[in-house]
Amino acid sequence: MSESPADVHPPGPYPVVLQVLPALGGGGVERGTVEMASAIAIAGGRPLVASAGGRLAASVERAGGRNVVLPLDSKNPWRIWRNAALLEALIRRERVDIVHARSRAPAWSAWLAARRAGVHFVTTYHAPYGEGFPLKRRYNAVMAKGERVIAISHFIAGVIQARHGVDPGRIRVIHRGVDPAMFDPQTVGSERILRLARSWRVPDGQPTVVLPGRLTRWKGQAVLIEALARMANRDVCAVLVGADQGRHRYAAELVALAERLGVGARVRLVGHCDDMPAAMMLSDVVVNASTEPEGFGRVVIEAQAMARPVVGTDHGGAVETIEHGVTGWRAAPGDPAALAVVLDQALAMPAAERAALGRRARAAVQAHYTVQAMQAATIDVYREVLG
Repeated sequence: MSESPADVHPPGPYPVVLQVLPALGGGGVERGTVEMASAIAIAGGRPLVASAGGRLAASVERAGGRNVVLPLDSKNPWRIWRNAALLEALIRRERVDIVHARSRAPAWSAWLAARRAGVHFVTTYHAPYGEGFPLKRRYNAVMAKGERVIAISHFIAGVIQARHGVDPGRIRVIHRGVDPAMFDPQTVGSERILRLARSWRVPDGQPTVVLPGRLTRWKGQAVLIEALARMANRDVCAVLVGADQGRHRYAAELVALAERLGVGARVRLVGHCDDMPAAMMLSDVVVNASTEPEGFGRVVIEAQAMARPVVGTDHGGAVETIEHGVTGWRAAPGDPAALAVVLDQALAMPAAERAALGRRARAAVQAHYTVQAMQAATIDVYREVLG
């Protein structure tokens, strides 16, 4: 049985922790915030979240926390300054002990507020943030200002040290986690899989590859479509799962690309999915084709938890979560030909070998990448800064 944060640290007097982020949409940062709200409550503390709200706000409340709505989704310098005053007032009113910042613009507000109020400041560095224009590194540097800086992978820990010169003694590597009870192939009934297959018009008996991720260029949907056109297996159906978040032009470009390459009939753009475990089970291979290195890549461990074969790109966090040929495969980023070769190999693998790979992948997740492990390690960080 997995340990809960309460198993690791018995409940008792525990501080008020305020997590700060732009909004509570449906991404990995947001889900991690909800997971930590639950862990703080279980450990006997009082979890607060400050954000502009969103569809996961109710999940914060169900986890035992409270979301305070503030306009933290703005990058306007005046608004950042104004938000610092709002957060300082909140910190003093709620007697917050630790401020945990998870995104850059609100982190600047949170850092200023924490300094003024004299409370502890912790950050989670979630991604290898771009530095494409002058002063961007200075803007990003707020994520390295925590008394403890949580890196979501060893890759990110290296980025923090190289870019910001942070003392390794302040960095704590805490991988993201998946709930192996939610992502469990034994709990997904055939009716859930069939419902998605019908809704997405996935042909019976044809190999299916699924790429989960919001529709944005660096997630590599175009790379998968180009790989589909190069594969030896001409029966594969590719399902792109994820909302376009207003990027209608990019979605149209993907449809046009598939038609131009002659694979339009085998590509599905299906939008957001509320049942990702079933989506994983529908797939013969799950793909993460990101062209830029991801800080961690939660899709990979979700697929592995479902004992599905997974192909990821050979950079960023995937290097840590995919042992090539053992728990999945890695392909060169942005290379449709390389991805096509690996997908053909994965789909041609005998069923017994594919099942064995799936079992190894799920065992690796259970050993290293669970929500419970992430929660317990973060609680340890909170206790550490409190002395």
